[in-house]
Amino acid sequence: MLSITTQNMGLLCSKRHRYNEADTEENAQAAEIERRIEQETKVEQHIQKILLLGAGDSGKSTIFKQIKLLFQSGFDEAELKSYISVIHANVYQTIKVLHDGSKELAQNETDSLKYVISNENKDIGQKLSEIGGRLDHPSLTKELAQEIETLWRDAAIQVASSSKIHIQFPWNLYYCYKETYARGNELQVPDCTPYFMENLQRLSDANYIPTKDDVLYARVRTTGVVEIQFRYDQTLFEDENKNRMIGTKELFEWVLKQPCFEKTSFMLFLNKFDIFEKKVLKVPLNVCEWFKDYQPVLTGKLEIEHAYEFVKKKFEELYFQSTTPDRVDRVFKIYRTTALDQKLVKKTFKLVDETLRRRNLFEAGLL
Repeated sequence: MLSITTQNMGLLCSKRHRYNEADTEENAQAAEIERRIEQETKVEQHIQKILLLGAGDSGKSTIFKQIKLLFQSGFDEAELKSYISVIHANVYQTIKVLHDGSKELAQNETDSLKYVISNENKDIGQKLSEIGGRLDHPSLTKELAQEIETLWRDAAIQVASSSKIHIQFPWNLYYCYKETYARGNELQVPDCTPYFMENLQRLSDANYIPTKDDVLYARVRTTGVVEIQFRYDQTLFEDENKNRMIGTKELFEWVLKQPCFEKTSFMLFLNKFDIFEKKVLKVPLNVCEWFKDYQPVLTGKLEIEHAYEFVKKKFEELYFQSTTPDRVDRVFKIYRTTALDQKLVKKTFKLVDETLRRRNLFEAGLL
C-alpha cells in the first residue's frame, strides 16, 4: 500500500509540474494575444471605414471598382477575364428587356404600331429573349452579336432622333433615341446599354479580354451599403411600383435613425449627375412626389444648378429632421458624383479623406 501511495504521490507531483508549465505557456499565449489585439486596435483607430448604402442600380459596385483602380492594384488579367461572363450576360439580359418591353408596349399603348418589331426580326427577338431568360448564358459569338445588333437597330427598339441631340460619353457620341429604348426608365433598361450595344463585335471576339471601361460598366447585382442616385423619374430595381428617389429618401431616412450609426459621419453621394443634368432639362423634377413643390425658373446650365441645389436642400432638411439634436454636429457632406468618371471619383474621395482627417484632429483637440 505504501509503495503504491508513494508512486501515486510521485505521479501527482509530476502532473502538477506539467500543469504549471502548461499554465505558464497558456498565460504567455494569452498575453501575446492581448498584445496583438491592443496593437491592432491602435492601428484600427487610424483606419477610416466607409460603408456604401444604396438601392439597386445606384452605382455601389462601380464606386468599389473605382476604389480598386485608384487606390489598389487595379484588375489583373485573371480578374478582367472573370468579367467576360458577366458582360455577356448583361448584353443578353438587356436585349431581352428591350424585346419584351416592346411587346408589352405594343399591346398596351394607343400608338402601339411603332413598338411592333419588324417581321424579319421577330424570330431573332424570340430567340434572344429566351437566351436572356436563362441562368446559364452562352458565350457571345460573332453570329449572336450580329443578331443582337440587328434587333437593337430595329425601329421598334430605337430610332435615332432627327434633331441629333446627343449625350457625350468619354469614348463616343450616342444619339438620343425614340420608341422602346426611350421608355427605358419604365422598363429597367440599364445605363450600360448604349456602351455595350455599340461594342458588340469587340465583346464577341474569341480572344476578348475586358477593358477597364468594360468592367466599370459591367452590372452585377450586389447587396451593399451612403450613395444616392438621381433617377427621380424611374422606379426601383427591387420594386417597380416605387419611384427610385422616394425609395432612396426612405433608405437614407432609415439609416440616419439607426442606433448603430448615431456617431457615424455621413457622406452623401448624389450619383449619376451626368444623367441628371441631361434629364432635368427634359423631364420636370416635380414628377417625383417628393419634389412636387419644385418650380423651374431658369434654362440650360443655370437650371441644372438650380435643380441640383433644390435636391441637395431636400436631403439636408431630411438629415436634420432625422437626426437627434445631440448628433447634428457629426460630419455630414454632400457630393455630386459620376461613378464612371475616374477623375471625379478620385477628387471626391480626396475631399472625403480630408474631411475625415480634420474631424479626427478636431476630436483629438488638435484643431
